[in-house]
Amino acid sequence: MKRAGIIGWPVSHSLSPLLHGFWLKQLGIAGEYVRLPAAPGNFAAVIAQARKDGFAGVNVTVPHKEAAFALAERKTPSALQAGAANLLVFKDGIAADNTDTYGLVQSLKAVALGGKTAVLLGAGGAARGAVLALGQLGAAKIHILNRSAGKAQALASALQSSVSAKLVPGALQTWPQVAGEAALLLNSTSAGMKGNDPLALDLSALPPNAVVCDIVYNPLQTQLLKDAAARGHQTIDGLGMLMHQAVPSFEAFYGVRPEVTPQLRAVLEAALNAA
Repeated sequence: MKRAGIIGWPVSHSLSPLLHGFWLKQLGIAGEYVRLPAAPGNFAAVIAQARKDGFAGVNVTVPHKEAAFALAERKTPSALQAGAANLLVFKDGIAADNTDTYGLVQSLKAVALGGKTAVLLGAGGAARGAVLALGQLGAAKIHILNRSAGKAQALASALQSSVSAKLVPGALQTWPQVAGEAALLLNSTSAGMKGNDPLALDLSALPPNAVVCDIVYNPLQTQLLKDAAARGHQTIDGLGMLMHQAVPSFEAFYGVRPEVTPQLRAVLEAALNAA
C-alpha cells in the first residue's frame, strides 16, 4: 500500500485527506493519505519518521513550506523559483516541488490579468508561489503588501528576476493608496482561516470590476469574499487552487494523474458545509 500525507501546524482543518481519498477510491488504488501534525521546530523529525514509515512523500502546508524547501536535497525549477515547497517526494533522498503556482494558475486562468495590476496580501511561503502564478498570468505590476514591509521587500527582491511583472513591496497600511489600481486582489495569508481572525480590509477603493480571490478554503466563504460579493465583485475561493495543486502531488505519490471534476468539488464543499 502506498502511503502519503499532509504535514502542517495546524493540520486538522486540511481537506487533503478527503481529496486524495476521493481519487484513490475513484481510481481503485490501494493507498492511504493521512494528516501529520508538526509543531514549529518539529518538522524535520516528523519528516524523518514519515520516511522511516515508508511514505512515498508528503504535501506541506503552513508554516513549513520554506523549511521543506531547505530540507530537500533536490529541487524542481518551480521550487527553486519560489524558494518554498509544498510537495516532498521520498525517492533517492528528498525531492522538493512547488505545485501551488500551478494550482493557482489553473484556478485563476479565467481572469483576464494580462497587462494589469494585481495586489497580493502576504509575503510568506504561499505568497512566493502566488507571485510566480500572477507573473505567468500576465500581470504587469504586482503590489506585495504585508504587515512587515521588510518581509515584502525581501520577497520582491528574491523574485523580481523570475517574473516580468514589476514587483512593488509595501506595508499593509498602504492598501487604500494602491487599491484603485487592482484588477485582482489576492489574499495569500492565513487570515480568515477557520480558527484565525478574519481579514479586516476596506474594499471601498477597489474598482467595481476587480476580482477578489482568497486562497483560504476553510471556510469556503471567508469574510473577505463575503464583503467582496456584497459589493458586487466576482470572487474566487481557495478550493480551486487546492484541487488543482493536488493533481501533480497525487501523481507523484501514486503514479496516476487524476482529474479535477465537479463531482470532486461537490464532495469537498459538502464536507466544508458539514464542519
